[in-house]
Amino acid sequence: MKKTLMVAALTGVFASAAHAQSSVTLYGLIDAGITYSNNQRVSATSGHSAWQATSGTVNGSRWGLRGSEDLGGGLKAIFTLENGFNIDNGASKQSGRMFGRQAFVGLASDQFGAVTLGRQYDSVVDYLAPLSNTGTQYGGTIAAHPFDNDNLNNSVRFNNTIKYSSVNYAGFKFGGTYSFSNSTEFANNRAYSFGGTYNWGGLNVAAGYLQLNNDIHNLQVSSSSFSGAQTGEWTFAAGTQRTFGGGVNYTFGPATAGFVYTQTNLTNTVPGVGISPGQSGTTNGIGFNANSARFQNFEGNIRYALTPAISLAGAYTYTRTNFGGGVNPNYNTVSLQSDYALSKRTDIYLQGNWQHVSSNSENIGPYLNGLTSASATQDQVAVTVGMRHRF
Repeated sequence: MKKTLMVAALTGVFASAAHAQSSVTLYGLIDAGITYSNNQRVSATSGHSAWQATSGTVNGSRWGLRGSEDLGGGLKAIFTLENGFNIDNGASKQSGRMFGRQAFVGLASDQFGAVTLGRQYDSVVDYLAPLSNTGTQYGGTIAAHPFDNDNLNNSVRFNNTIKYSSVNYAGFKFGGTYSFSNSTEFANNRAYSFGGTYNWGGLNVAAGYLQLNNDIHNLQVSSSSFSGAQTGEWTFAAGTQRTFGGGVNYTFGPATAGFVYTQTNLTNTVPGVGISPGQSGTTNGIGFNANSARFQNFEGNIRYALTPAISLAGAYTYTRTNFGGGVNPNYNTVSLQSDYALSKRTDIYLQGNWQHVSSNSENIGPYLNGLTSASATQDQVAVTVGMRHRF
């Protein structure tokens, strides 16, 4: 009888230990607000102001599951499943995918880093975006560089992706991704990226590179069942997109100041198509006029913790473009934000965004990312009062 009780007790102990080595976490973020904007286009030559209930003006609303299992020897099995949704109507984002933001599984080692497989972010998003205001909670979606041309606001995520992420080597981290086409056309409908970051004291520097090779006809297929690296989500109708950039941030006391430069080069573009309607709700009259195009972004930003509960942030981005055929609009974008933390998980914010386009083509106007339509003039302003809750 005593032996039976001892075996039962030991079994319970080992079961508890095994259970403690595995964990699954439910997490999420909800961003909801009211946005006023002027000059929203209603025809080719006229616009009106608009009041909108908005979801994800700064950070996309999402919920997810994150888990790990300790395999021993510093090795873990890890996974993440993350859904993006619109808080205003409950609809799934990312072309209606159940786990459209992220969906991956892999192995992580304390010594050698992590290898993961699934739908994931590229290295420009992982390493360079945190140095910009659009890639963080200090500017976010509406502060994206025009049309999110460098993907710092992760408008595009990649299917069929294998990713390596290193451990921290005395402040240096690096990684890379490869996204398979999953077809016999190995070089089409694929993507790859690499990047790294280094932290030393208050200094943080980062760089990244992203390349997309696309079959234009398949790129524009709206069905999320298509097998390519991009499906139903695309920014530019281009056979090849190359994005690279670097940045630096420096923290001194309660302030952090930074600069980020990115460049996106497009080749084998589709004349007259240009920007994805999904990016702006309208093409805004923008179409590429040659078989190549280019964007260059210069962003200066600052963040300041006024008190433990109140933060201020701002960014200015100058974007030079070349759409071909002598069409070279220049974008000036300003983002200002004040945020008040009601608790560790809940905050309210006031954010203002302004964009001006100096253009040699009257058909090209501003577009602030996340609004339902572009501007009918060369200026656009948006002001958002919002709330974020994390769980």
